This record gives sequence, structure tokens and C-alpha cells, in this order.
Amino acid sequence: MSHTLLLIDDNPIQAATRQTILRRAGYVVIAVLNPERALDQLRRQNFPGDIDLVITDHIMPSLSGAEFVTQLRVFAPHLPVLVISGLAEAQGEYRDLNVDFRVKPLLPESLLSRVQALLELHGSATT
Repeated sequence: MSHTLLLIDDNPIQAATRQTILRRAGYVVIAVLNPERALDQLRRQNFPGDIDLVITDHIMPSLSGAEFVTQLRVFAPHLPVLVISGLAEAQGEYRDLNVDFRVKPLLPESLLSRVQALLELHGSATT
């Protein structure tokens, strides 16, 4: 069983790089460059299947990662979220939002191990 990951990053190069890393590891990855669009699609369950994990950037022009997660938690309180940021001090914005926060650069091995750990923690990892 492959897992479906939603990757949100307004930087197309970052999104493509992470998408490639994750796909090579066997995940189905849906990349969305606009966090508002991703939120709308999640709310309407407008994806081909269930999303097992969300990976989002922190700094985005229309909606910050923290704003995105705050809105996501209204209708998906238990969906695992990995936040990746270049700003360590941004971690405080995610207090009480139940996310895994990591600081860039996040090496491919670290990205893959965090994704696997979050899927295991939330009971969706392949055994």
C-alpha cells in the first residue's frame, strides 16, 4: 500500500525536489503551490484518495504555514502535518497545532525518516 502525501510549497523548485525524493521512496505525492487551494481541496476532499500526511512550508505569500494549519485543524484535527521552515523561531507559531516542525535544510534522509515516523505514529505506515 502506498501512502498519499500532500506537499505544499509556493517555491516550485523546492516542491519539485521534495516531490522527487518522496516519489522515489514509493510515496504518491500531490504537490500544490498555493496553500489556499490546498486547504479548499482538503476541505472538499477533492483528491483522488485519502491524504495520509501533509508537508508544508512555513513562509508562503498568501497564507503562512501556521495560518494554513490553524484552518486545517478546524476540519482535520488529527491529520499528520510536517512543517519545514528556514526560521527556527517560527516553531512557536505552531504551539498547540499538533505538527512536527523541522528547520531547513532538511536532508533527504531526514525528510524520509520524519515522514515514515509520522505515518507510523498515526497508524498509517506500511508494515
